[in-house]
Amino acid sequence: MAVGDLYVQGARVWIPDCTEVWKVAEVTRSYEEGDDVLHLCLEDGLELAYPIESHLPPLCNPDCLSGEDDLVALSYLHEPAVLHSLRVRFLEANAIYTYCGIILVAINPYKQLPIYEEEVIYAYSGREMGDMDPHIFALAEEAYKQMSRYGKNQSLIISGESGAGKTASAKYAMRYFTAVGGSLGDSSMEDKVLASSPVMEAFGNAKTTRNDNSSRFGKYIEIGFSQAYVMGATIKTYLLEKSRVTFQAKAERNYHIFYQLCASAALPELQGLGLCGAESFRYTSQGQCTHVEGTDDAADLDSTRHAFSLLGVLETEQLELFSVLTAILHLGNIMVRGRDRHGDGCFVEPTDKALGLFCTLLGIEESQVSRWLCYRKLVTTGETYMKPLSRQQALDSRDALAKYMYGQIFRWMASRVNRALRSPEGYHTSIGILDIYGFEMFELNSFEQFCINYANEKLQQLFNLHVFKLEQEEYMTEEIPWVFVDFYDNQPCIELIEGRLGILDLLNEECKMPQGSDGSWAQKLYQTHFSSSHFQKPKRPTDAFIVCHFAGKVEYQCNGFVEKNRDAVPEELVGLLRASKSALLTELFLEEGDSTVSLQSRRSSGPRLAGRPGRRSLPSNNKNKKSIASQFKASLHKLVEMLGSTTPHYIRCIKPNDSKKPFMFDSRRVVEQLRACGVLETIRISASGYPSRWTYQEFFSRYLPLVSREELTGTNKKQICILALERLLQDPRKYQCGRSKVFFRAGQVAYLEELRYQRLRGACILLQRHLRGWLARQRFRRMHMAAICLQRYARGMLARRLVRVLQRTRAAVVLQKTVRMALARRSYLRVHQAVLTIQAFARGMFARRFYQQMVRHQKAMVIQAAVRGWLARARYTRLRKAVIYLQCCYRRAWARRELWRLRAEARSVEHYKQLHKGMEIKVMQLQCRLDEQAQEKQCLSEQLLALNAAHAVEVQRLQAEMQRLQEDAACDARVQHLQERLAELEQHSAESRLGQELEELKQRLAEVEAVKLHLGEERDALVRRMLEQSQDLEEQHKRAARESRGLLQELEEERARYQSLVKEYARLEQGYENLRDEMAFHKQSTFRRSPSSESFLGSESSYLSSMSTVPSRDGSDFQAEGLEERWQLVPEGQQPHPSSEAMLNGNMGQDPFEKAYLLLLGQLNAVNEELARTREELRRARAPVEPEEKRPLDFLKRRNIAEMLGLARSPEKTAVDDDLKHAYDAVQVANRLLANQLQEEKQQHEEEVEGLHLDIRSLKQLSQQQAALIQDLQRHQGQEGLQHHVVRLKEENWELAQKLEKQERTTLKLQKQLRAYAKQIQDLTVRREAIWPGQEPSGPSNISSSAGLSPAMLAWKMEDEGRIIKTIITDYRPQSSPAVLPDLPAYVLFMCFRHADHCCDTPRAHSLMDAAINAIKRVMKKHSDDFNVVTLWLANVCRLLNCLRQYGRDESYWKANTVRQNEHRLHNVDPQGACQSLGTLAIQLYQQLIRTAEKGLKPMIVAAMLESETIQGLSSARPRRPSAAPGHMLPDLLQQLGSFCEALSCQGLPAAVVHQAVRQLLFLISGTTLNYLLLRKDACSWSCGIQLRYNISQLEQWLRAKGLYQSGVREVLEPLVQAAQLLQVKKATEEDARAICSLCTVLSTQQVVKILRAYTPTAGLEERVNPSFINSIEKHLQEQNPEGPSQLLVDTCHLFPVHLPFSASSVHLDELCIPDSIDLAFLLRV
Repeated sequence: MAVGDLYVQGARVWIPDCTEVWKVAEVTRSYEEGDDVLHLCLEDGLELAYPIESHLPPLCNPDCLSGEDDLVALSYLHEPAVLHSLRVRFLEANAIYTYCGIILVAINPYKQLPIYEEEVIYAYSGREMGDMDPHIFALAEEAYKQMSRYGKNQSLIISGESGAGKTASAKYAMRYFTAVGGSLGDSSMEDKVLASSPVMEAFGNAKTTRNDNSSRFGKYIEIGFSQAYVMGATIKTYLLEKSRVTFQAKAERNYHIFYQLCASAALPELQGLGLCGAESFRYTSQGQCTHVEGTDDAADLDSTRHAFSLLGVLETEQLELFSVLTAILHLGNIMVRGRDRHGDGCFVEPTDKALGLFCTLLGIEESQVSRWLCYRKLVTTGETYMKPLSRQQALDSRDALAKYMYGQIFRWMASRVNRALRSPEGYHTSIGILDIYGFEMFELNSFEQFCINYANEKLQQLFNLHVFKLEQEEYMTEEIPWVFVDFYDNQPCIELIEGRLGILDLLNEECKMPQGSDGSWAQKLYQTHFSSSHFQKPKRPTDAFIVCHFAGKVEYQCNGFVEKNRDAVPEELVGLLRASKSALLTELFLEEGDSTVSLQSRRSSGPRLAGRPGRRSLPSNNKNKKSIASQFKASLHKLVEMLGSTTPHYIRCIKPNDSKKPFMFDSRRVVEQLRACGVLETIRISASGYPSRWTYQEFFSRYLPLVSREELTGTNKKQICILALERLLQDPRKYQCGRSKVFFRAGQVAYLEELRYQRLRGACILLQRHLRGWLARQRFRRMHMAAICLQRYARGMLARRLVRVLQRTRAAVVLQKTVRMALARRSYLRVHQAVLTIQAFARGMFARRFYQQMVRHQKAMVIQAAVRGWLARARYTRLRKAVIYLQCCYRRAWARRELWRLRAEARSVEHYKQLHKGMEIKVMQLQCRLDEQAQEKQCLSEQLLALNAAHAVEVQRLQAEMQRLQEDAACDARVQHLQERLAELEQHSAESRLGQELEELKQRLAEVEAVKLHLGEERDALVRRMLEQSQDLEEQHKRAARESRGLLQELEEERARYQSLVKEYARLEQGYENLRDEMAFHKQSTFRRSPSSESFLGSESSYLSSMSTVPSRDGSDFQAEGLEERWQLVPEGQQPHPSSEAMLNGNMGQDPFEKAYLLLLGQLNAVNEELARTREELRRARAPVEPEEKRPLDFLKRRNIAEMLGLARSPEKTAVDDDLKHAYDAVQVANRLLANQLQEEKQQHEEEVEGLHLDIRSLKQLSQQQAALIQDLQRHQGQEGLQHHVVRLKEENWELAQKLEKQERTTLKLQKQLRAYAKQIQDLTVRREAIWPGQEPSGPSNISSSAGLSPAMLAWKMEDEGRIIKTIITDYRPQSSPAVLPDLPAYVLFMCFRHADHCCDTPRAHSLMDAAINAIKRVMKKHSDDFNVVTLWLANVCRLLNCLRQYGRDESYWKANTVRQNEHRLHNVDPQGACQSLGTLAIQLYQQLIRTAEKGLKPMIVAAMLESETIQGLSSARPRRPSAAPGHMLPDLLQQLGSFCEALSCQGLPAAVVHQAVRQLLFLISGTTLNYLLLRKDACSWSCGIQLRYNISQLEQWLRAKGLYQSGVREVLEPLVQAAQLLQVKKATEEDARAICSLCTVLSTQQVVKILRAYTPTAGLEERVNPSFINSIEKHLQEQNPEGPSQLLVDTCHLFPVHLPFSASSVHLDELCIPDSIDLAFLLRV
């Protein structure tokens, strides 16, 4: 395809423009080879003949590529295309971020945008870089992901002009890393990293003419990570602009920290610094801009101090730092005056207030400072001279000191920040953020601009190499023939600057010369580099030179280069600062800091005149000091080396305009920055190769209309694309087919788009033709049918009209008759009414007259009554006053007598005692005052000595000066003056001033001695009282120590007793095993077992479970009470306990062995309970509180060993003493017979336990070895042998674990056999009791009484609590049988609760509920990710809560109960507390259920709702997107939702809870889909709206099929529905705007505007949404809802309040079926 074929009529091109840089023009006549001009038509209709000189104007890209996310994806890659795409995205879509290959272009909007919230951070987290719209979070996520995957360090290089948004971009990137990375060790590390920003901004940022918060230094922030967690950070700074400390241009400010201090001068802690308004200081008022609009300096100081506190800087250190900063301000106010007109000398007034404050704050002498500000020391071979400085030299020396001090402060501050951010553990990988200045080119460029541009040259070289490397890797990956891409190499320019005999070398050499100057250095440059292609000499005769940088030519003024490179500082003044008493100054001005004063230099932000060169230090003093250029060069090389070892990611910040107006695009300024920051160089490198790259799937989907039928016969899409390209693009040089992508030359995609547009246009014309014919035929048919219909209706209308005329005639006659009758009747009624009215008025007049007479009579009576009453009250008042006067006289006399009594009483001794009750405090205060007077005396003495010393020094100095002046004959007058001054000073200073001070000191000392003597007496009295009190306290302490030792001794005794009980338990347990075998010999004997023995048996059978339970809330006291109640008699008048009666009646026929067996069981149970009680008491004894120490010990004192073993004397035990004696005899016989068997069983048990311990120890050793090998494996990931070794060890570990599990199963099997034998004994007892018909069957052993019990409860005892919890909660598994209720555990718990209620045992009921709640929480913690488990326990908790309500005391829940259910109500225990706890637990389980479901849904939502192609054929209409095919479809999402709903229904949850859960999940689906729609520009299209609306309809249809549509899902889906409709409606006219405003009632204004700005029209079928249309909609929406929501993204973490409704159970408790698979045999239905 020839070049001329592209410039046909109708094609659009770009032509240069002086205002807009480039503007669009349309070709009006096709171009032919040889034409000299190109006929164009501008947008305003002006015809233009564009001359063709060397090349044709660049072509415009197709409309489908306008506003593309990635500039490299443009078909025509050139400067106007890049500028136009940025302008369209910035102005029309309000998109400030755009990709340009590996660069992220960020345009400063000068407006706060809602795209940096925490929801946006987590929306970009985990996403690929091309999946969502360009954003700094996407680039940060890419860096974070590469670091986590490959373990390689990353870097973000942020550059741009001042005011382009570099600092803000760096802060957003840091915020993203700290939010996503979190913190592994120190939980506040991310806060510290973020806190470093306000500190660095306060000390390194200032207001300039271009930016209100401009960074005046470069910084590299390295954030360290370990296992993808933030571990620490390091900040490195470069090139601080120290000249700003002493000079600011107009409308600029000094560094923020100075204005923050001035604004906070009223703070109490800053009162002594001499601070005042910023206008009062020279260093802060030169720019005439002390306040910035929208900035609160006082609040910023609070933020800075808070950040310092987070970083570990103490308050005292902060105040000391503020003192040094304030001293710098006072240093600028020191006035230096010249001695004469010639300026040969200068001096500083001794009374200068600023000098005094400066010296006071820094702790140095005023005389020394004033001397070295005005003099300079010259050191020769053998002598030292004092050379006076001129006034200008002294001012330069003062400013140099201020800059040096601030530079040291900045260095110290950066080191403290790094110390706080340093991680002690270190880190493995890091991500660096380089916030550095961009290329600068002003009218006057000096040393600062030269260093900045030098740094940009180095970074641009690194950038070019990285881009070239990525291009080469891409081509090699796709196996495309590699052709070298030529790119601009700036190595010659870098060699010119830093090479041998380069600009920096010559500058450093000139600085070493004693008489080196800027002019001589410029001449050396001309002689050395005049032949260089990158160096030029200006035409005008000035000391300047031109360097040809990559961004353009820059002319530098040589004036000031040499002096700024030297960075000379007065050594004498620095020495004074080192000798200061301030610890901070000592740290700031260390000796080793002198050789490297600072890595930073002064830097200017704009054109300004250089100041006069100051004095230069001697070469002898600075011979080892590196110049600023050398330091900066070394630090720059380290930076480049560091960046070269990382994977860089580039962010280029662009400043759209100089007036700081929001969303205003100045094309000329933007082009200048694009050229300077390397974006256009990236475009040029990409354009020289194959810039357009499409995957075969994308190409096939996009250009399917261009593929022929023959080519579609194949199944391989890659082969189809290759065949189509061979036919469409005949020149094989225009494209290349790689392994997975097709690469196109520049312009080929535009050509294919044109072909596609023509093919689609032809298809549309064909469709329109057929459609219009069909519409015409339909219209004719409708007209024909309409004509017939009209005729029929017309004839019917005429007939109906005739009928209506006849009806109206008849009706008129009837109406006339009726009207006449009505008129006559109305006249009669009017006359009748008038007569009645006259009569009424006459009667009323007579009645009113009579009433008025009665009123006057009544008023006369009232007046008479009032007068008589007033006379009576007056008489009463006189009498009352007389009585009161008499009372006052009497009370006055009584008060006087009382006063005399009180005065006499006041003179007594007791009164004085009361008054002097507070003298003790006063004595202490006087003692403190005495100490203060002594300290003050010492201070005054020291001051006197200091004054004497200062006087002596001054006298010596004057004598020396007088002696030196006497040698000079020409200065006799001055010597005379000095002699007089010396005599005057000696006389006045020594006599008057010191004498007065001595007199004052003597007087004050005398006063202090008197006060001291008085206070000494009072102190002696207080000391005596304190001694007496201390003796009393010592006695009390000794008494408490004795009691404590006694308690500790008792505690040790109880510990020994506890150990003996443990041994006794083991012996009795073995005896039980032996006696179990002996029972076989006594089956033939007839005996009756007592219920007490069954109680012992039940207790033993439940022992295994009770050992694992936690003691109840009542602790040991409750268990002790249970033990005592077991043996006490039943009170008179009540039914005796069955077990007691059986014990008394059944002793006669029992076998001795059986007695022994029962006795052993009782002892075993008692020992068990005593062990638990003792354990609890020991735990309480260790508590530090004294009352808690005494209670268990007192409890143990009250008991003896017999009571602990259950053998204490009682009325019951008196009756069975003989039986117990026989039982002990039988035990001794049985022990002798079974001693051998006991020894064998014990030995076997010990061997099994020892084997298990050995297995556990071996497993622990193997685990440790495995952990060590895993760590070695992490350090040597490439060694496959270690991996196989670890796998083998894991297998061995698993085998050993299986063995251990087998041993544990064996142990459990033995324990189960023990319980089975106990159950057999119990069954045998029941059968034997059935033999005696005369004896009534006794109740179960685990209930107190069987009278009145309902069969709707489960009998249990306190020791069964652990087994109950373990069986139905901890080890419970859902039953597969359909007959088993899913909420069976809830019913079991409630039936146990009913039993405790029936027994009036409130503590036991509460303990059961507490244990159940805690067990459910533990199960949830273990299975938090299992949806079915969470659902199961949510259903059970709800059922248990409903049962407590249904059978509780609230009558409102009884309505649905049956008669049988009402019989099962609770009577004794109040379930209100349990209901509250269960309600809270149910809410927690519901929230956990939602979180578990969200984890399964979140990965599927976006792919299913937005990316899946449920309607075939719509994807070709979408813009290209380099993302992978979706992994989830809409049916998968619906299937997941269905599984959740099925699980909720199967567990028997109420329908209301299911509806609420579905509503919450649909809110998540809607919010997540809407958020990603707002953040993805490619999803905002008409086809995506159709697809989204179809998916929503499918979701609604599924909800209707499941019966869930009425659960409030319409409200949560409404925002998504409106967003889909917004993508489909027309967006052109004002009517469309009003329709959109009426449609989008739920979406916020920002969401609607965001969707409209991101809307991507279909190429050739739609037009882009006009910005004025969007502004109109925004205005209408704000007027319609001015206080509506302002958020952009939906908070998907929001949880709707859950309501747990009451649902009565229809199950009768006495009919509840408990399967045998659940091991609840120890619970009996009673």
